[in-house]
Formats: sequence, C-alpha cells, structure tokens
Amino acid sequence: MSTSIAQAFVKQFEREVHEAYQRMGSKLRNTVRTKNNVQGASTVFQKVGKGTASTKARHGAVPVMNLDHTPVECTLYDFYAGDWVDRLDELKTNIDERQIIANAGAYALGRKTDELIIAELDKSTNYAGSASDGLTKGKVLEAFELLGEADVPDDGQRYAVVGWKQWSQLLGIEEFANTQYVGPDELPWRGTQAKRWLGTLWMPHSGLKAAGGVRLCHWFHKTAVGHASGADVKTDISWHGDRAAHFVNNMMSQGAALIDAAGVVTLRCLES
Repeated sequence: MSTSIAQAFVKQFEREVHEAYQRMGSKLRNTVRTKNNVQGASTVFQKVGKGTASTKARHGAVPVMNLDHTPVECTLYDFYAGDWVDRLDELKTNIDERQIIANAGAYALGRKTDELIIAELDKSTNYAGSASDGLTKGKVLEAFELLGEADVPDDGQRYAVVGWKQWSQLLGIEEFANTQYVGPDELPWRGTQAKRWLGTLWMPHSGLKAAGGVRLCHWFHKTAVGHASGADVKTDISWHGDRAAHFVNNMMSQGAALIDAAGVVTLRCLES
C-alpha cells in the first residue's frame, strides 16, 4: 500500500465532504444571520435598536433617530470529526465507500453547527403557554401574538423548529394540514422536512433539548441569532505507519450567538 495520497484525491475527498455538509449537514445554518471567513477567535454582530421619527421646524435640522447599536460578541470554537481508514487504495477506487465516509464526517459537523445554534435559542425566556401540555393551536397562536407584540418583522424570514413529536401534533391541527386552509402547495404530506404556515417556515429537528419530558421548540426571526464561520469544513488525510492506516480528519471553526432575545419565542412542549 502506498504511504502517500495523490493530491487530486485529497482535493476530491475534501470537495465531497464540503458538498455533503452543505447539502445535508446542517438544517439551521441558513435560518440565521451568517458571517463567513472570520479572522480571529471571535467576531461581533450588531444589534440595532428601534428608531423614532419626528417632525422638524421649517429650515430646521432633521432630527436624528439615535439608534442604539449594541455589539454582540460571538466566539468561535474548533471542532473535529475524524476516523481511521485502512486499505485506502481500495477506498480510492470504491466510490460508495468514499462517499459513506465523507457523508459521516459532514453529518457530524452539521449536527455540531445546529447544536451551536440551538444552544443560543435555548437562552430565550420568552415562553408561550405552559409546559404542561404539548404543541396545541392555542400555544401556537399565543407565540404568534408575542412575535407581533415584539414587532418581529413578518417578512418571510420567520422560522419555527420543533421536535418530531410536536411535528406529529401539528399534523393534527386542521389549519396546519388541511388544504382548505393552507392550499395544495403548502401541504406537509408532500415532505416531512419543512412547510410554510402563518408566514413561517416550520421544520422538525431531532436535536432540540428535552429536560424532564419537556421539549424546547423555538419560533424566531433570522436576525435574532448569528452564526459565524472562521473556517468551513476542511479535510486532512495523513498516513500513520504504526497503524498501517490513514487518518481522515474533518474540521471546522464556528460559533453562534443570540443577538436579539426579543426575536425568539420558545414553546415548551410536554412529551411524557
């Protein structure tokens, strides 16, 4: 077996991991503010307050809104997902096996990306309803009211992420699942990954936190959470003679931060 890998193979493997990560690794990265190619150990997202419009006297100075700019720091962390691979020569010629390893690394890093974002969403204390029942229509409408009262923009950039139990409960709500309410193009039965309802893209996720039988689901605006990437998914392949194997290491540097807590409403849903 060769003790070195052709550079072309390394580039191809890295490309496959990167594409797999973009395609199926993270479900939440595109639902939040994103900053790429960050230089350094942290970056800053700006939280901009509300402005006030005023009148002015004739020929007088235009009043200044005096917007409040609050910097929110986002720290980046390094994450790795590696595995040992024997008989790499066979791997290079077996496309299915190579893709399996590439997908496994992408999945692991994607779950970590979503874990970072969910950890920030969990900091929300804006609760809709109680934690003594599941995801009901009443709880959804209360959350809808909270978002409106907080002046969260209804501009097509609202997202709701729920557990699979709550997704099943949503299917029991006629307004969510009946074509007479949502139209034939928004039926959830065509796919189980996402659907639009109440001006929001709803999606199920298996990584939401559950404690004491209560699942934390979140309804938020894209600008409420930030995700920063210092280095997107990269792959390093090195030979270890003492193991007679190559080590395939996938790595990235990323972080997340809660920018505006008012833009997140949490729905506590009992599962037990």
